[in-house]
Amino acid sequence: MASAAGGGAAGEGEWLKVAELRATVQAQDPHAKELDNLTLRRFLRARDHNVDKAAAMFLKFLQWRREAAPDGFVPEEQVRRELAQDKVCMGGVDRTGRPFLVGFPARHYSANRDMAEFKSFVVYFFDKICARIPRGQEKFLCVVDLKGWGYSNCDIRAYIAAIEIMQNYYPERLGKALMINVPYIFMKAWKMIYPFIDNNTRDKFVFVDNKSLQETLRREIDESQLPEFLGGKTPLIPLKDCVQQPESV
Repeated sequence: MASAAGGGAAGEGEWLKVAELRATVQAQDPHAKELDNLTLRRFLRARDHNVDKAAAMFLKFLQWRREAAPDGFVPEEQVRRELAQDKVCMGGVDRTGRPFLVGFPARHYSANRDMAEFKSFVVYFFDKICARIPRGQEKFLCVVDLKGWGYSNCDIRAYIAAIEIMQNYYPERLGKALMINVPYIFMKAWKMIYPFIDNNTRDKFVFVDNKSLQETLRREIDESQLPEFLGGKTPLIPLKDCVQQPESV
């Protein structure tokens, strides 16, 4: 079992609750012992340190994980069509050392989407970015570039599915989502998505005005790590070109 060290500030009372949570979930599912204390702490924090609620959430996660990734990861072959569209790419790290990914929703077309494959793709890229999180960090940053987004890209069901997977099975992993180049028509879709986002996650979505785009990006990401298409020096890596990493949640 991994050490809890390096996972951010926590008081003795919180670690006691983590121990209580571990005892509760291992009594019901022995596979819980395979997950470290930092993972348990994220579920605990996601449920405001209520051990019973965190236990229910964590046990549901274990069952989901066995179904969503029975081999410990989603194989590339299972999401090949999604990967070919290059709608998610890996970037560098932000100023705090968090890795970030860049999403291009304008490359997603609802008419061509298979929901089962899309959900597997969401698991695939969350696993990829979480595997890149270094020791001492627990979160990642996301840049969502909505340039060119239109009605043919609008897929409310898919967006909600992705958010629910993140909230339910990757709690406390998202540090911030910078929404950039946002067209006015997207806000109509956002009004339908918003009710499905929990209170803690809502605050992490930041809509960046075009006038302050470069200032905001450079405040979060050093120029050496900023993607080339946003005026930086680092090329993006399409998800399909990333080497398969071990399971990470």
